[in-house]
Amino acid sequence: MKLSRLVGGAVVGVAALAVRDLTQKKHALQRNYPVIAHARYWLETIGPELRQYIVTSNEEERPFTRDQRTWIYASSKEENNYFGFGTDMDVEHTQGHAYIKHRTFADQLPDDHDKSGRLPSAKVLGGPRGRAKAFRPASVVNISAMSFGSMSSAAITALNKGAAEAGCMHNTGEGGLSPYHRNGADIVLQIGTAYFGCRDEAGNFNLAKLKEVIDSAPVKAIEIKLSQGAKPGLGGLLPAAKVTQEIADIRGIPVGKDCASPSRHTAFGDVDSMLDFVELLGAETGLPVGIKSAVGEMQFWHDLARLMSSRDRGVDFVTVDGGEGGTGASPLIFADSIALPYRMGFSRVYGTFAELGLTDDLTFISSAKLGLPDNAIVAFALGTDMINVAREAMLSIGCIQSQKCHTDKCPTGVATQNPWLVHGLDPVSKAERCAHYITTLRKELVKVTAAVGVAHPGLITANDVDIFCGDYEARSLAAVYGYKDGWGELGPDLADEITRLMHPQATFNEKTPS
Repeated sequence: MKLSRLVGGAVVGVAALAVRDLTQKKHALQRNYPVIAHARYWLETIGPELRQYIVTSNEEERPFTRDQRTWIYASSKEENNYFGFGTDMDVEHTQGHAYIKHRTFADQLPDDHDKSGRLPSAKVLGGPRGRAKAFRPASVVNISAMSFGSMSSAAITALNKGAAEAGCMHNTGEGGLSPYHRNGADIVLQIGTAYFGCRDEAGNFNLAKLKEVIDSAPVKAIEIKLSQGAKPGLGGLLPAAKVTQEIADIRGIPVGKDCASPSRHTAFGDVDSMLDFVELLGAETGLPVGIKSAVGEMQFWHDLARLMSSRDRGVDFVTVDGGEGGTGASPLIFADSIALPYRMGFSRVYGTFAELGLTDDLTFISSAKLGLPDNAIVAFALGTDMINVAREAMLSIGCIQSQKCHTDKCPTGVATQNPWLVHGLDPVSKAERCAHYITTLRKELVKVTAAVGVAHPGLITANDVDIFCGDYEARSLAAVYGYKDGWGELGPDLADEITRLMHPQATFNEKTPS
């Protein structure tokens, strides 16, 4: 009797759905194929998940392939992250793939090459500008800008705890310094166009509030966000669904309304006034001050390098974001077609400073899917000094690349403010995974530097990497991006300093490396 009632109820439900489909006018497919048309929409909804596990090959999916995600997941869990039986890639025909040249002999590499994953920056952040609180970052791998709001409280907590355990820095993103950023990690405080956390009631920059925030936390540097890879020149948007009372209080904005950041700053209007702003922040706080930007037209960078050539004013670091898109949600055209891809953009920025002999005067930081060893090595070869990881760090704490970041329906609780979804993410265990991932990535970079025959990834040059450019043809990274002799390399004093720092007890053979 009970079963017959269930069957009868199901039949009535299906009949009601069929009547609804036949009488509605919104969807032609449902009018023509009542009931069964819903299966099509359901399959479309779970399409990304199906492609992840059934349809695509290990190297086919984007933004991150299955192999890349597998490596990150295994590394974060301290599991075996090796791959057996050869590569899945078509190595002779994969255009754009980087091939790193190992050395048979390595006179610059002592026998006790450090395998602990200790990997400090080759440069002192803020040192050339004489900032009162200049310092040498302890890690060349740090966590990129992701705001509380776009990310959940549990996710920010896990990332910050993980950064503290791994000995790296954590960038707040433009959303301000939240309680969840205060779990032990050193902080890079990002200032965006809306000046969240350091703004007055009208939304203008407020220096006194900035200094209050800095005094309340272990802030090590300030990053002025000009643009980001996901939506350069567009500004930021936190959807109303994510603007809780807590976020509104932290940012100083109305609750439950879309939070839009302007596309440009109001505290300055050109490169000259921007440098005045940088020097004001540096003088008032003593901290290194830098900028973050995706790369579009190059006049900005030419003006910046020209004004810095007098060495009276200047940024302490430049964070170059690739235009491939990142953690921020954006219109498709911005992710696909606005701002240069990382390698092209970074090489142009680096070359602008290299032409004027300024590359040792500032620290280059890069962010654009560089939390994978091969991509990171290319970035170091092009001349970056440190890398920031964002989506890879998200994957390490449970992200499954469902690509629902902009909907507030992230199934793993990483990029949502939905309390039910957030509660599934345990910050303590995920913090450990984040730390394991960062430590493993640094160890992998050290392994590659050993293969190349140098002591630090900052010593890998653009001639140590070839880029596949066609069937059985490859060009050096230097040739692909038009690097001149010495570009992408540290100055002799910096190169010697980082080599000695990595191996303080070592005796080096002074012969020219083979």
